[in-house]
Amino acid sequence: MPEPARTDIRPETESPENSSRARDHLANERTFLAWLRTSLAIVVFGFAIGRFAIAIRQFMQIEGHPFKSAGLTVWFGAIAIFAGVLLTLAGLLRYRRTRDQLESGKFQPAGFLVNLVGILVALFGLALAGYLVYIQFQL
Repeated sequence: MPEPARTDIRPETESPENSSRARDHLANERTFLAWLRTSLAIVVFGFAIGRFAIAIRQFMQIEGHPFKSAGLTVWFGAIAIFAGVLLTLAGLLRYRRTRDQLESGKFQPAGFLVNLVGILVALFGLALAGYLVYIQFQL
């Protein structure tokens, strides 16, 4: 049986409604992946903060200097890890809610969640900056 000529092959046409719906869902998935990337970066950052404090304490012990505590650094690291996990869950919740809203045709843009995340990240950054200034004056 001969193959049809290229001009005989026609792609299926999608209605504008289906095309827009697919774009909306794909955009929602991309947004969720951005939440995941951000969450992962925060978790890794928190681990690095905590591990660095532990490494400094071990280095000081090897050098023979008494160093009882890593200070607040380990706590900041643990808080960052916890915040990254919470951000992942918040992103998943937002993804699922947006998916359901897109399916029902009643999309509501994010308000509270975006504001909350922005405020918490800003406060965490200020706390880290304050801690660095405090440590600088202690040395």
